[in-house]
Amino acid sequence: MTHVQRFDHIGITVADLDSVTTFFVGLGLEVEGTGSVQGEFVETVCGIPGAHCEIAMLTSPAGGTRLELASFVTPDHVPGSPAAMANELGLRNVSFEVGDLQAAIDAVAAEGYGLVGGVGEYEGSVRMAYVRGPEGIIVSLFEQIG
Repeated sequence: MTHVQRFDHIGITVADLDSVTTFFVGLGLEVEGTGSVQGEFVETVCGIPGAHCEIAMLTSPAGGTRLELASFVTPDHVPGSPAAMANELGLRNVSFEVGDLQAAIDAVAAEGYGLVGGVGEYEGSVRMAYVRGPEGIIVSLFEQIG
């Protein structure tokens, strides 16, 4: 029996919702909506009494799977590892196809975000780089080539 009907979204908990939202909008995502959730529903789902968070839902211009950014108002967020590498357990990266990889890298570099490693090319079909975005989020950017 198949339970999954579609892939809806990926959620990332952040401390500074505005700066992280600005980063992803700068890459080309669009804000689909924002809001605040609290009360019995979110407390039950998260398993955190008194949970209250602000949320921004982002989507690509082409639609598809969305990115949910959430920042807890209460209780305080618990710091993660801002220098996490790809082999650390947990969310590995968020990946986006871009039209011009170097232009995307240059744009995030202008905002103070750099490469985790370098730009790699896989079998003449794709170029990819990991960028360390705000709050240590690893963002995989790739472009189709050839």
